[in-house]
Amino acid sequence: MNSKKPDRRGFLKGSAALAGLAVGSIPFVNGKAFAGVASDEPSSKRGVTPDEPNIEDLAYGGRSRFETSDRSALMGSGGATGLRNLTPLQDSIGIITPPSLHFVVSRDLHMPNIDPRDHTLMIHGLVDRPLVFTMEELKRFPSVSRIHFLECTGNSSVYQYKSMLKDLKKANSPELTKSTYVIQQVHGRASTSEWTGIPLSLLLKEAGVQKGASWMIAEGNDVGKHSKSIPVEKALDDVLVAFGQNGEALRREQGYPLRLLVPGWQGVNNVKFLRSIKLVDKPYYVRPEISQYTNLRPDGKSSWYGYQIGSKSLITYPSDAHHLPEPGYYQISGLAWCGRGAIRRVEVSTDNGRTWKDANLQQPIFRKAFTRFSFDWNWDGSEAVIMSRCTNEFGDIQPTMMEIAQLWGDSAEPRIPAAEIVKFWETADVLEFFNNPIQPWRIERDGSVKDALYSTFNIKI
Repeated sequence: MNSKKPDRRGFLKGSAALAGLAVGSIPFVNGKAFAGVASDEPSSKRGVTPDEPNIEDLAYGGRSRFETSDRSALMGSGGATGLRNLTPLQDSIGIITPPSLHFVVSRDLHMPNIDPRDHTLMIHGLVDRPLVFTMEELKRFPSVSRIHFLECTGNSSVYQYKSMLKDLKKANSPELTKSTYVIQQVHGRASTSEWTGIPLSLLLKEAGVQKGASWMIAEGNDVGKHSKSIPVEKALDDVLVAFGQNGEALRREQGYPLRLLVPGWQGVNNVKFLRSIKLVDKPYYVRPEISQYTNLRPDGKSSWYGYQIGSKSLITYPSDAHHLPEPGYYQISGLAWCGRGAIRRVEVSTDNGRTWKDANLQQPIFRKAFTRFSFDWNWDGSEAVIMSRCTNEFGDIQPTMMEIAQLWGDSAEPRIPAAEIVKFWETADVLEFFNNPIQPWRIERDGSVKDALYSTFNIKI
């Protein structure tokens, strides 16, 4: 998906496309934008030289050709069908992810292109008044804009790392291996946007939720008709029926023209191309809830209907996509987020976790959204391991990977040692969910930065 070349050329052929350009703006020659030399040059030397943006970019908006950060779609598929486009967190600025860099996970290769004039949302089931809304009718309701993250289930898992290794082995390309980074391939299924839409609670109030309704089934209008069971309690809390993202309409890959936004909960709940909400008295155990998105343990048992993302942070600079040119001052920067409330504290260690110091948090801080943190550091040129951990407003602290394994083992009967859980992750071809481990980066003496977590697993490909 190349945001630099959208399908808008036909529109630009008409003279109306130029009507909004003010006198004195960038001139156009043969459909291209040009910039003249400095105005104090003699007129005989003035000329025009090609420059960005071109006329198409000015009609909608493009970026300089010198900015090359992009979503990666090569690694991490693990043989799965559909689209896997990953956010380049290593290049992120602030907390908002541009729509063109927001991660994409799709279960098939066909992406609907729905005419909003033909799209409707039906609310039915255990309601007093079944309703069908057109997009025009929905936009007449009071809307709100809220900043929230989205994170794909299984992001930051050992499974994603194994998938990356498998794809690299299959590609057999040293150049590709050199340009493939853990920060994007393993952690890049997370983004934050400002979402605009109607609170679902308002629409449910219009329909009248009946007493026996405790769950809802949200269904999309994609090829596979993706569906998800969600408790009505959550629906009445902070769920949005969203039609906007970062000040514009949703992109196609984000569910245009309508999607569900379920703040703080794993991505599978955020149904795209939303067309139906049915109120029911129990979960429906639809396909994604029984064949996928379950927490499978070594004892063969699985937990269903896990939802909330735990406290999580990640140093984005420096990470394994970067190289420190020389010893000296650097500002360590990263992102922290949590599905339960707001981030209240981020700590950074530059000595492999032996000591921790508080990082600075960028204001304002939003609930269930990325929080940018920074930490001043003078690198002396010796080998160092840096990492971050965060705490949310309820005191939930980000765990290490071994602490996550211990939590998994403690939940089994009889208890499974953490070491066996780790071995299970290393060998089993399953996703492990709600992964929010502390991510250490090792800085070598030559300034290169390497993963110091996933590479320690005993994985045979």
